[in-house]
Amino acid sequence: MSGSMSRDKETAVVIVAAGRGERAGQVGGPKQYRQIGGKAVIRHTVEAFNADDSMGRIVVVVHKDDHELAAHALGNLTTRCILVTGGATRQDSSLRGLRMLIENPPRQVMIHDAVRPFIDAPLLARIAGSVGADNGVIPALAVSDTLKRANEGIISETTDRTGLYTAQTPQAFPFQPILAAHLAAAEQGLDSFTDDAAICEWAGLPVRLVEGSPDNIKLTWKRDIELADQRLSQLAVFPDVRTGNGYDVHAFEPGDHVMLCGIAIPHEAKLNGHSDADVALHALTDALLATRGAGDIGTHFPPSDPHWRGAASSIFLEYAAAIVREAGGRIANVDVTLICEAPKIGPHREAMVASVAAMLSLDLNRVSVKATTNEKLGFVGRKEGIAAIATATVVFPGQLK
Repeated sequence: MSGSMSRDKETAVVIVAAGRGERAGQVGGPKQYRQIGGKAVIRHTVEAFNADDSMGRIVVVVHKDDHELAAHALGNLTTRCILVTGGATRQDSSLRGLRMLIENPPRQVMIHDAVRPFIDAPLLARIAGSVGADNGVIPALAVSDTLKRANEGIISETTDRTGLYTAQTPQAFPFQPILAAHLAAAEQGLDSFTDDAAICEWAGLPVRLVEGSPDNIKLTWKRDIELADQRLSQLAVFPDVRTGNGYDVHAFEPGDHVMLCGIAIPHEAKLNGHSDADVALHALTDALLATRGAGDIGTHFPPSDPHWRGAASSIFLEYAAAIVREAGGRIANVDVTLICEAPKIGPHREAMVASVAAMLSLDLNRVSVKATTNEKLGFVGRKEGIAAIATATVVFPGQLK
């Protein structure tokens, strides 16, 4: 409790979460603890208030049997909240939440349904900016549908919707007047008020309307929860784009060709290596493995293993591509830069691009092969070997924020 009590600001919050939610069914527990977008409904709700720096203490009113459920759902947010046991009705639960603020009363209080997880900062600002010392505030939306009154399933009249609104929460009030209204109603045994604004109306405290939010829905039915989960899952998933880099170098030794990108290029020497020493494919293999955090080429194909002596480096590249695709990755682009004085790469570039594209099952426009010299500097400049730098961009299945 000490963590939550340290934020004694002018606006406190009471989140009512003591209901059992029978209309949403009981599979998976009360609806405020169902998972939407990978988190419990109540956690989404508390997070929205916690993210607003103008909010002070947060009181969460839970059912007597749900303290463990609430603690699990809120996780580290429990240090930010005061958990209180609720009553038999929503009205009683609201009063119990208000009582927890009496010792150090805030100037105003917002009372909110735990199963409205889509509150946002603009809505909270509209509400906070309109509550006064002598009036409460509720967010509301004008009724847009035609209203019918029925008797035993038969329409008896069409009701004029002019001036009619659907009420939302959070509803905000000056603290002392709403507390007094609740206490007076309880003393008189009045327990059928459906929201806190109705108690204010009964007590004579004016309640203003501010524009609500169409997104600020109350999760009442099982279908509401399913749709909320779909909405949050779609919003929360982003492409997981990863870029890997690879670098390799091989020295020349006597021979008559070099293998680059799987193409045999005539030359006065060949590259020294345990396999076919294709420096371009080795660098590209490392780049692909990097996008999975899967080590490097030596991890999977140790030079000490005689099995790989003279092996075609296409085996290594295709293996790395398989690791990427087994994780759901899509290779978006690969780029190889060869650093050498000779042989000339330009005449073979198209064949090299086609070779890599075939190994990785990519369109030609997703493969880049280019070359540069080292301006006669270093071992490359002395024509002692070839270096290669490779980059691979891979898109993996999206991850939650």
